[in-house]
Amino acid sequence: MFDNLMHKFDGIIKKARGEVTFSEANVKRILRDVRLALLEADVNYKVVKDFTRQVKEKVMGKEVLESLSPAQHFVKIIHQEITRILGGESQSMVFSPEPPTVIMLVGLQGAGKTTLTAKLALYLRKRNKAAYLVPADVYRPAAIEQLKVLARQIDVPYFPAKENMAPLAICKQAVKEARDSGFDVVILDTAGRLHINEELMQELRRIRGSLSPSEILYVADSMTGQDAVTSAKAFDQELDVSGIVLTKVDGDARGGAALSIKSVVGKPIKFVSIGEKLNELEVFYPERMASRILGMGDMMSLIEKAQSSFDEKQAMEMQHKIRKSSFTLEDFYQQMQQIKKLGPLDRIMESIPGMNRMMNLKGGQAMADEKELKKIEAIILSMTPEERQHDKIIDKGRKLRIARGSGTTIADVNKLLKQFTLSRKMMKKILPFGKKGKIKDLFKLLQ
Repeated sequence: MFDNLMHKFDGIIKKARGEVTFSEANVKRILRDVRLALLEADVNYKVVKDFTRQVKEKVMGKEVLESLSPAQHFVKIIHQEITRILGGESQSMVFSPEPPTVIMLVGLQGAGKTTLTAKLALYLRKRNKAAYLVPADVYRPAAIEQLKVLARQIDVPYFPAKENMAPLAICKQAVKEARDSGFDVVILDTAGRLHINEELMQELRRIRGSLSPSEILYVADSMTGQDAVTSAKAFDQELDVSGIVLTKVDGDARGGAALSIKSVVGKPIKFVSIGEKLNELEVFYPERMASRILGMGDMMSLIEKAQSSFDEKQAMEMQHKIRKSSFTLEDFYQQMQQIKKLGPLDRIMESIPGMNRMMNLKGGQAMADEKELKKIEAIILSMTPEERQHDKIIDKGRKLRIARGSGTTIADVNKLLKQFTLSRKMMKKILPFGKKGKIKDLFKLLQ
């Protein structure tokens, strides 16, 4: 996510750290690098111009805190300004005082509206909101069927629309059924086009006028850069959208759309879609995203994800086992499966402050290797249940059998057993810092 921009800012910050004081000349030189980094990231030119002007004014100002060095002050200002152009503060969803709340998703074809409909329903269900999905795109082949498949996949009800029905009729009938059935939210998956045209806008205006949705969310493909910003502005002028959802953010190495869209359109980014899985939708926090871009990580998002993914009862049982020194390789394997629920390992590492730099060693080899985890899994799964419970019984003959069964070497098996022993000792030392198995305390210790 925004990988190119992160690397550029990493280099800029290193240069800034080399400056003892800031003068007109060196600030101008550093800001030239900032300007080029943002333009190469496909950030809107006017946004870049405003950004660099604001940074220069604050860096050359007199309000440097005594507790900060000039370089730290520079990074603090850059962080503040990125946060500002991203929207400043997170904007929560607006819900109707009388259910159902109607959420209307709009945007161009291919931006990911239909998948987002299911993602949003799953997100709302985790917050005790029952959603009703409405396939209102009767033009794109199989669009209705696609939403039905996704709805069944997450076990969420949907309106049984037919392709011969008019979109407005579908939406009105669906909202009535949702109200009669007691649903909290209705999500309208409206039609898109490959480009903006008057026929599409008329249809969307009719739906908006008839149903008065609480939220009109423009769905933007972040990988299309300034095209997404231009389209968002056009949709906002026609429909007065309430917010923006950026999709395919995980594949966007530049970040131009995210850094431009709030300033240009004037509407907040409310969600970001960070992967293909239906649970990979996050609330957009400008300050956290600014921290990610500057390589500072995003511990809060990682903590929240961990607390929602980890089984609290299982965590308490693990804590008891660690205290009693009965933590086994079977338990170790179960913990690995829990961590995998948080997402790809490189994305987890990216959220930990400073880890992004550590992951990029010479030759581009990452410290966090998914292949290594698969190897560990293969070794543990090649052990007998007794060996997983009592690792001390694994002698040379057993190691040879385990290595053959997992397609590894005896050296790999020895390495795992050594790492496991060290991990068990470390966890026993860390445990007193935790309270009731809260993951937050563990992260505080490791920062």
